[in-house]
Amino acid sequence: MNPKSLTLLLAVVGVLLSPCAGKSVAEEQTPQAPQTGATAPVAEAHFHHLHLNATDPKAAIDFYTSKFDCEKARFANLMDGVWAQKSWILLNKVNQPPKSDLTSPVWHFGWGAENMKETYEKQLAMGTKFFTPITDISDIGGNTGATGTFFYAYVLGPDRALIELNTAGHHHFGHLHLFSADPVSAGEWYAKNFGARSRSTRTPSREPRMYRNVQIGPSSSLMMDNVNIIIYPVEYTKKSYADQWNGKTELESTRGHVVDHISFSVENLAASLEKLRTAGVKVTTDIRRAAGLEVAFIEGPDRMLIELIQGQAHKD
Repeated sequence: MNPKSLTLLLAVVGVLLSPCAGKSVAEEQTPQAPQTGATAPVAEAHFHHLHLNATDPKAAIDFYTSKFDCEKARFANLMDGVWAQKSWILLNKVNQPPKSDLTSPVWHFGWGAENMKETYEKQLAMGTKFFTPITDISDIGGNTGATGTFFYAYVLGPDRALIELNTAGHHHFGHLHLFSADPVSAGEWYAKNFGARSRSTRTPSREPRMYRNVQIGPSSSLMMDNVNIIIYPVEYTKKSYADQWNGKTELESTRGHVVDHISFSVENLAASLEKLRTAGVKVTTDIRRAAGLEVAFIEGPDRMLIELIQGQAHKD
């Protein structure tokens, strides 16, 4: 492949084109099956990748693959990346540290741990730096006084990315935690447009919910393949990181942050993009093609940059 074609490919997959601490729970529940008669999503999708900005992509790949359950792999036989069970983590080389403040809709991403205390000690022994040490939040579900059943900690990753480790029934890449001005509507948007499945059969409450003096509800929790997408109210980050919100009132685009965008795959990009456009979804970059890949970019709730790519994620 000539340099011009390679540059175009990197652009369209987000490498050149591309337009954390606190308390959270990646609940261990069984995803609910779609209800009989439920409206089909605008574009049936799968979780494809997280795209990070990194000052040293090679070092970042070494970091993730040495500390978490994932492996080095070659994406589209053109760039090195991280393969995490069913999806990718891809990295864009940047010359300056990307934004790491919690003012975009992405809070953090994370892996599970069957034995959180043991995992935490192993990470410390490996020299892992933590933004938030292991913390017991067993009472977050409302069971006052509960202890010893649910823990979390935040690893401080490359370029100050926040990576959560939390009690789970697995040790895989397991969740993406977001902020939203309207978590319930944001969850409904991902369900309506891409078929993300709610983890609850109950109608979501829009009533505020507090935990340890910060607002954690209303919220949404959905599944896309094996990735739990959890959405908390923006009030959480505005209070917890007030210094990062000086002069700001609304969430800003993920573009340029350490997590630059997320990516979903669809089987027919052209047809899916047309349906999304008709449904009122904002298309920020129309379809581009290079080296056999077709991609486009749209804007999701709260200025979330989302890449759409044709064809499900797979390890070559």
